Amino acid sequence: MKLILDLDTGIDDAMALAYAVGSPDLELIGVTGTYGNVYTEVGVQNVLNLLEMMGKPEIPVFLGEKKALTQDVFVRHEVSARIHGENGVGQVELPVAAEHASQMDAVDFIIESVKKYGKELVIVATGPQTNLAAALNKAPEIKEIMGKIVIMGGALTVPGNVSPYAEANISKDPLAAKILFESGLDVTMVGLDVTQRSQLTLEDLQAWKNCGTLAGEKYADMVAYYISQHEHSSGTACYLHDPSAAVCAVHPEWFTMLPMHMTVVTEGEAAGRTIGDPMKLREANPNVKVCIGVDSPKLEAHLKEILMRAFLGN
Repeated sequence: MKLILDLDTGIDDAMALAYAVGSPDLELIGVTGTYGNVYTEVGVQNVLNLLEMMGKPEIPVFLGEKKALTQDVFVRHEVSARIHGENGVGQVELPVAAEHASQMDAVDFIIESVKKYGKELVIVATGPQTNLAAALNKAPEIKEIMGKIVIMGGALTVPGNVSPYAEANISKDPLAAKILFESGLDVTMVGLDVTQRSQLTLEDLQAWKNCGTLAGEKYADMVAYYISQHEHSSGTACYLHDPSAAVCAVHPEWFTMLPMHMTVVTEGEAAGRTIGDPMKLREANPNVKVCIGVDSPKLEAHLKEILMRAFLGN
């Protein structure tokens, strides 16, 4: 399966990246950067550093959009700096990669890749959907040939995590998410409904520390920081937000999905709310599959296995 990851890297984005590197079922053809957990340039440098640390410096990385479609500038939220650290990787110092980001823009790379691979290409987006919406706006013809898109974002049956209505990724660019949901494309929404049902614990990280590689050691330190910021577990476990989306791309059978025509509220108190489109309740063939259940034991065991492969360079 050919894959593009669209990341705002971010500790849980870093786990999704390691999953893509370690999975024998995925061919990661490129990583596109966006804003959210960090500023775009910081997230892209984090990706470059992590790929080199895992022995995959040849995977190209592309700078993407730096702000929402309707914004003049993006200002990082204080809560993002707390949860992910000022540098986005839990204040862990990573060796600086020798490679640099590609000269090609991320949006152009997405368009070029869709035209090259068509339905063979899967895109997993774990930040705001701005790069995807920008690609659809710039080259609307790609909708006819585009393959599956899996996003980490949204909340349907549970409250949001930045407001009672909105999840963080969607809230940063509600219009981009609305464009994506209403595009007719094959979209799978992996939201808070399922990502908060799976977790990693401090005990799980010990195996990474013990594997004897720099990648294992650094990832253990990063995720330990991330766990320390999770109040729900008193600092003993973390949710698996972005990795759940990456796993869903490979093992959708582990998820219970509700097919729906989805839309996004873009203004007012409920901005960022992901909800069924009331104008399309009677229409057939909904294009969005909303994950509302997950086999967490399978996901957690599988993720730990694949991450270890990545850290060991397999």
